[in-house]
Amino acid sequence: MEVVIAPAAQLARIAADAVERLLRARPTAVLGLATGSSPLAVYDELARRHAEEGLSFAHARAFMLDEYVGLPADHPERYRNVIEKEIASRVDFADGAVQGPDGLATDVPAACAAYEQAIADAGGVDLQILGIGTDGHVAFNEPGSSLASRTRIKTLTRQTREDNARFFGGDVDQVPTHCLTQGLATIMAARHLVLLATGRGKAEAVHQLAEGPVSAMWPATVLQHHPHVTVLVDDAAASRLQLADYYRETYAAKPGWQGL
Repeated sequence: MEVVIAPAAQLARIAADAVERLLRARPTAVLGLATGSSPLAVYDELARRHAEEGLSFAHARAFMLDEYVGLPADHPERYRNVIEKEIASRVDFADGAVQGPDGLATDVPAACAAYEQAIADAGGVDLQILGIGTDGHVAFNEPGSSLASRTRIKTLTRQTREDNARFFGGDVDQVPTHCLTQGLATIMAARHLVLLATGRGKAEAVHQLAEGPVSAMWPATVLQHHPHVTVLVDDAAASRLQLADYYRETYAAKPGWQGL
């Protein structure tokens, strides 16, 4: 696991660099897209590079991490609509190239199995963008989630719903109680994981992720077993890291050709 500590604006550029290198080397790459606040600056930077530097997504595909259950198709906080607004509509993805779990499915187990199969049929995800919750969840894999889990329905914790209430006018009662989410094993199958976290509120989760024991109580800790993980954090999110100085030193000494 590589931990990079830098200002938030720089983190977005570092993540966008990884996506750009992948797309220029393999235009048909498969991306994993996350919602929430953490990736927004990355999407802004990718959209800028598309508009100003010709970065193309025309032959790429993308899969979303998760989706609320039961939100109407036109609800602005439905994750399919959020991804469309924040990145898909701002670049040149082909029609149908971005897929997400079906939060309105009547047969949820079948929809989850179909989503897993769609990812497999695409050859798997090459680069997955991730955020992390204050309780250590990734996607909507809440504390207690199986480390071997696959795409499924989950009940959201009160903490997650409170954290997400800001997207629903501050009203936690408007936040759905259930979601469909890629499982931890699904996420771990991606070839490169790029996780972003900013702000002091994420400090304990980041500490557990990078330096704590692997445990279902902190689901993100399973990433310690992945061979290619990049954790991008600002100073506030890094404030609980015991090895922060070492992470800064190793990144500063990294050869320029090595990339993420």
